[in-house]
Amino acid sequence: MRTLIYLLLLIGQWAAAGELPAYQDRFGRAKPVIAVAGENSGTELTDFAIPYGVLTRSGAAQLLSVATQAGPISMRPALKLQPDATTGEFDQRFPQGADYVIVPAVVKPDDAALVAWIAAQGAKGATIVSICDGALVVANAGLFKGRRATAHWATESYRKEHYPDTQWVSNIRYVADGKVISSAGVSAAMPTALALIEAIAGTQRAAEVAQQLGVSDWSTTHNSDIFRPRLGTNLTAYITGYTNQWFHSRDEIGVAVAPGVDEITLAFTADAWSRSKRSKVYSVAASSAPLQSRSGLTIVPDRVQGAAEAPALLPDTSTAGLPGQALDRALEGLEQRYGHRTAMLVALEFEYPSYH
Repeated sequence: MRTLIYLLLLIGQWAAAGELPAYQDRFGRAKPVIAVAGENSGTELTDFAIPYGVLTRSGAAQLLSVATQAGPISMRPALKLQPDATTGEFDQRFPQGADYVIVPAVVKPDDAALVAWIAAQGAKGATIVSICDGALVVANAGLFKGRRATAHWATESYRKEHYPDTQWVSNIRYVADGKVISSAGVSAAMPTALALIEAIAGTQRAAEVAQQLGVSDWSTTHNSDIFRPRLGTNLTAYITGYTNQWFHSRDEIGVAVAPGVDEITLAFTADAWSRSKRSKVYSVAASSAPLQSRSGLTIVPDRVQGAAEAPALLPDTSTAGLPGQALDRALEGLEQRYGHRTAMLVALEFEYPSYH
């Protein structure tokens, strides 16, 4: 199997080495320190949990989840996570700064505390990595000025108007320009995380993690244009997003969580079902006590199993396939329950090209 992996690498079906700058140890640390930063009032779930889970599995870095304030982060569109530290506590522990900071999309991209902390980490020499519209936070921190960057296709006009000093690139999964890295829509979180493993630990380790996850490609190849509303292709799916809200009440749906739950599968599942505009997802556990995922994220359960307010659970698909294929399984479930157009709507919002 390893021989096959290396052959695939050689013929270019995997990301070419060097698409992201190789990690340079600045402080004599045993492993690079990576902070995944959130804003407590609302942080995109997949943008946050996927890089954390993928990079932790590599064993190549020390991951910490951080937030601007104490207390849980309200993930969007579903779930709650308790960060490892506040940004202030992180600074006390690592006064020299992080090696990498991952910035997900947040509800308040102009949050003063988050923007200032990202700017300070950049000034200390950290490589700043935006996922999807986390690029708005990084742009507000001034770190994209004079550089190339990308983000979710839907904010392109806004970005070009408000941040004209950045060269905004489309039709690419991720862009590296000096000490800033940026990625396209939500689904780019996975390939970007694998590219970071490659930059830190080499192509072989990235290929091994990709195989474990069931991911066959983390190259920069991507076509953002296919997600723009177009008559005769995807416009009906976007219209379905409105009709789902206008003519249907939302189903309450539970996803079971227990110690060791796979955060990659959980994030893809909860995020996708909540984006359907037909359902609202809650995490359901045996008790209300916080619990840790497979890679160490702390989940704060929404509901307690057996309680009157606990919703019916989705079928457990965690053993049905590999974590990197969980979004495909969620889209299949959405199509079975709500129809193809709703599933297509979710895939379009994820900027996910594999669903048709």
